[in-house]
Amino acid sequence: ISAIQSYPEFKGYYERKTGEGKPKMSVINAIRNKIVLRAAAVINKQTPYIKNSGAAA
Repeated sequence: ISAIQSYPEFKGYYERKTGEGKPKMSVINAIRNKIVLRAAAVINKQTPYIKNSGAAA
């Protein structure tokens, strides 16, 4: 919940998906998954997190 309140990326995602009619808990779980996957990637790569503002090439 704090990620949705603190990070504009997650807030926009939450508002967009709930606006599309997705259940709120489903969207929160998707955001939780995004956070866990990012943390796992940082641990596996052993590098600091770098926000990628551009789309994947």
